[in-house]
Amino acid sequence: MKVFPASELLINADGTIFHLHLKSGQVSDTILLVGDPGRVDMVAGFLHDIECRVSNREFVTVTGRYKDKRISVVGTGIGTDNIDIVLNELDALANIDLSTRTEKPVKKSLTLIRIGTCGGMQADLPVGSFLISEKSIGFDGVLNFYAGRDEVCDLDFEKAFCQQMEWPAQMAAPYVISANPELVERIGRDDMHRGVTISANGFYGPQGRALRIPLAKPDMNVKLESFKYGKYRITNYEMESSAVAGLSALLGHKAMTVCVVIANRLAQNAKTDYQSAMHELIEKVLERL
Repeated sequence: MKVFPASELLINADGTIFHLHLKSGQVSDTILLVGDPGRVDMVAGFLHDIECRVSNREFVTVTGRYKDKRISVVGTGIGTDNIDIVLNELDALANIDLSTRTEKPVKKSLTLIRIGTCGGMQADLPVGSFLISEKSIGFDGVLNFYAGRDEVCDLDFEKAFCQQMEWPAQMAAPYVISANPELVERIGRDDMHRGVTISANGFYGPQGRALRIPLAKPDMNVKLESFKYGKYRITNYEMESSAVAGLSALLGHKAMTVCVVIANRLAQNAKTDYQSAMHELIEKVLERL
């Protein structure tokens, strides 16, 4: 029986998992992930019979019901580094007995849907539209720290991407991961775009934005816009989908990301007042779960 020592699995004095401050019974098997902790309240506004609201640092969790389905929403903060914390701790709550620090004999599979915002990379992705990350390309390198990444990643796609992009050796090796196909079909239907998402490990330089520091690869976005691999093209930038899909695949969970397009990098326009579109997207996802 595998036992997890205190240095590897941190548990608070009250028996909650270290960062999320949750006990296993406080979170549903169906979880919406939102980057902005303030968006937790927008999702919670659709729920009734609220069981708990737990907050620690940028991590905010609310569990309740949408119609007859139990749902949790977790505010993750920004970035794949935060997703590494959230996914591992949610999995621990589901599959590790925190009181004995031992792995549970019967594994539970979670359903995880990230609802976020993104910047479009193609002219036919208008601001305000909804886009599912059918595949994600991680610029962050998080999955490269875990055994088994080659078994869940699209290695041929990775090779083609690095060749076409002339990927520099000093940057983290990109990984390509697919969303759960059943979730993509159930949530996407015919009113959402589908595409390949870049999960960047920063908002400025890693997404090709230059303020006072010049870029190491100033032509990166031009190459991304023209990249082709079979039927696939690069559609958007965001900052979490690769780790959500990748860690879920390794842990045996179902996951996908869907975003509101709030900027178009090609058209160089943006919409910061996107709350009505986000409200509509949240309701669509809840209805289709």
